[in-house]
Amino acid sequence: MNKEELKNGLILGSGAVIALLVIIFVFLFTKPHIDKTNQQQLSEHLAELLTPGSYNNNPASDSIMLSHPALGSDRALPVYRAMQNNKPVAAVITAIAPDGYNGDINLLIGISVEGEVLAVRVTGHRETPGLGDDIDKRKSNWIHSFNGLPARLMQAKDWQVKKDGGQFDQFTGATITPRAVIQSVYKVAQWYLDNQQSVYRQSGDTAK
Repeated sequence: MNKEELKNGLILGSGAVIALLVIIFVFLFTKPHIDKTNQQQLSEHLAELLTPGSYNNNPASDSIMLSHPALGSDRALPVYRAMQNNKPVAAVITAIAPDGYNGDINLLIGISVEGEVLAVRVTGHRETPGLGDDIDKRKSNWIHSFNGLPARLMQAKDWQVKKDGGQFDQFTGATITPRAVIQSVYKVAQWYLDNQQSVYRQSGDTAK
């Protein structure tokens, strides 16, 4: 290697190191702001999914990581717990409907200890605009169909679109998407009713 090649190599190497340092600096500088924004968005989501005044803790900072097939993922997902004077009131469960038309549909599902589905929100999806995206509250009111459902009293056949004999509206030209969400909420509700002890245990360790 001659001096010119060595010089060019040092210049290129120095440039790469500087670029890497800039990236690291930007990441470290912006990360606290991003974390704060994400935490604020989470708190807003949780407030929508829980009954106002029914709890006096901060569910966003009172969570437990749990894993179960009913939640739609092999990895542990956060469950946020609402408490009133240290007594369980409700939980907001992170879940994934894996069988959407275009893949996973990310959900937050609020359920009271009495077995009432308080509300459901879609936090991420890739469903077809104008068809399956009616699951998004910004597109339609369909997601509000879950508000106040007495999951403990409902039968499995009720958790279907009307076309299949259930009680939920389907979308014109798109039934796969609502079916996926409905079945996910049903599975999560049944799992929650059977596993409240795990949800509200004191340890924050991952559990199955």
